[in-house]
Amino acid sequence: MSRRVLLLGATGTIGRATARALVRHGHEVVCVVRPKRGAVPDIPGTMVRTGDVTSPTSLAREVFRGERFDAVVSCLASRTGGPVDAWAVDHQAHLHVLEAAKTAGVTHFVLLSAICVQKPLLVFQHAKLAFEAALMGSGLTWSIVRPTAFFKSLSGQVKRVQQGKPFLLFDDGTRTACKPISDDDVAEYLATCLSDASRANRILPIGGPGPAITLREQGELLFRVAGKPPRFTSVPVTLFDVIAGVLGALGAVIPPLRDKAEFARIGRYYATESMLLWDPVAQRYDADATPSFGTDTLEAHYARLLRGEVADDRGEHAVF
Repeated sequence: MSRRVLLLGATGTIGRATARALVRHGHEVVCVVRPKRGAVPDIPGTMVRTGDVTSPTSLAREVFRGERFDAVVSCLASRTGGPVDAWAVDHQAHLHVLEAAKTAGVTHFVLLSAICVQKPLLVFQHAKLAFEAALMGSGLTWSIVRPTAFFKSLSGQVKRVQQGKPFLLFDDGTRTACKPISDDDVAEYLATCLSDASRANRILPIGGPGPAITLREQGELLFRVAGKPPRFTSVPVTLFDVIAGVLGALGAVIPPLRDKAEFARIGRYYATESMLLWDPVAQRYDADATPSFGTDTLEAHYARLLRGEVADDRGEHAVF
């Protein structure tokens, strides 16, 4: 059934993939982009509106415009994960959208969240969880999708390997694992939440196809695809603790350093926590229980990157 869908976060790589998936499924898609200088980006098959999601006034006048919508799909996320940005975007902006969505007659809200919120130790995770709770109590039908690691977040060392440098490991590289998933597969999953009744009012962890892969195995895969012998350098995880401690202390005097201290804590989190489903009873990550979806593989993604067919699109999330 075709629906009128408002898509948030449409200019990111996952957002653009989701726009394509929604159009492919026959929906009428209105994309929201941040006000910027220059031309409004072209997202084929959609209508693009410029608006400030942090402003209820802008949402009403420039985005919803008193029109009726059937669903909201949000790929919106804070740019860096810093504390101020996280609470402003991951939480408050979504609350504004939720209230405007109710007024517009929206019945289904699909939220792209993150699997790491199941063990919240960071500010942005608490901000995401606060909105998840608000969405679940909103009275709307909701689907909260929590993907594992994205391909692009595992692409930061492709250029190093191309340049003949060693692949960096945290400790021995076997402490964490994930089931990587592509933008297109995440987008397809988000789009089909609108038509699959089994995904209504559920938290939906999702990984890509195939078994879980450790950081060392990612490096071995990348070297194999590049046709180079594996070379590794180990970085101690305690380095993040030192950096976070120093920046945190300096942040008491120099406020901008507080965000940098949080970025170090984010780095430590991803170096020590697996992006897999957490079993709270057994107190461990469970790769077998982490659902798989899609057909795109990390190996094929690495091959495309090495051939220059796709770009490293991590953007500001490269700090992760």
